[in-house]
Amino acid sequence: MTDLAPIRYLAGDDVRAAMPSIEERLALAERTMVALATAGGAQMPPKIGIYPRPDGAFVHAMPAHLRGLDSADDDLVGMKWVAGYSTNHALGLPAIHGIVILNDAQSGVPTAILDGGPITAERTAAVSGVAIRRFAPRRAGGSTVALIGAGVQGSSHVPVLGHVLPGLHLRIHDSNPERADALATAARGTAGIAAAEVRSSAREAIDGADVVITAASFTTPDRRQAMTNDWLVPDALVVPVDYATYCASEVAREAALFLVDDRAQFLYNRDNGQFDDYPDPGAMIGDAILAETPRPPGRVVVTHLGVGLADVVFADAILRSAGQRGLGIDLAR
Repeated sequence: MTDLAPIRYLAGDDVRAAMPSIEERLALAERTMVALATAGGAQMPPKIGIYPRPDGAFVHAMPAHLRGLDSADDDLVGMKWVAGYSTNHALGLPAIHGIVILNDAQSGVPTAILDGGPITAERTAAVSGVAIRRFAPRRAGGSTVALIGAGVQGSSHVPVLGHVLPGLHLRIHDSNPERADALATAARGTAGIAAAEVRSSAREAIDGADVVITAASFTTPDRRQAMTNDWLVPDALVVPVDYATYCASEVAREAALFLVDDRAQFLYNRDNGQFDDYPDPGAMIGDAILAETPRPPGRVVVTHLGVGLADVVFADAILRSAGQRGLGIDLAR
């Protein structure tokens, strides 16, 4: 029997060191969105979940297959395995933990295990960046952007915002003022960001903003669908990455354009109570890219739930970069 090569393991620092540039991440995110909108381009079921104790905990399996454009040699197969325990904060632990597993697409042999935390953060921000680059209203003197949530997801969005909207004015709100202050300080030193300030409430941050990104914790029932149409300017771009934690269903229902990353996953989650009263999406992000959909007059909402295919696409690029840099360790089988 043929001896199998070791499994390559990339810890968090390895993943961060091998992370592609922002522009490359945007290209990877766009590739993912297009594959999901292309017949036969990908296979990806809705997240498969279990919900252990304590209440609110989840563990999701997110398998995905990318069909290569040129040949089977370009196929990708893998899965993210992610767990979320909001009670971890009391233990001094992060709430979310995940790994990404890659398999050889021709044989199914596992080839690599990567820390999923940095991948999740950067692929999410990159998908937002694709949406913002295409659908943000453009203002003379720079855009005003509201960022609700200064945790891992909020932090990962800041460099992408500076890249796709250079000259922007950033307003940050978080339930933890110290965390918001720290992110505002970091943002002031980030390329492309002209100014950054903290606002004491989400509504104050959103008032008059051209782009609104909501990245709050899911464990905030008191804010459930709190952001209604009257919070927003008529042509705002709204990018919720926290499901319906902040964005009210009326915002999506009355939008000129409502896009999601993956229709099947969105409908599955709506059926399970995550998007009460939300409409069917007008299209997927990949559909809009392929059709070169122009920005319509009025409000645009782009909801992305996070797709396992993006984790696999990013993990493959990171693994190749890590190999060139000699990062990671081999695990014996």
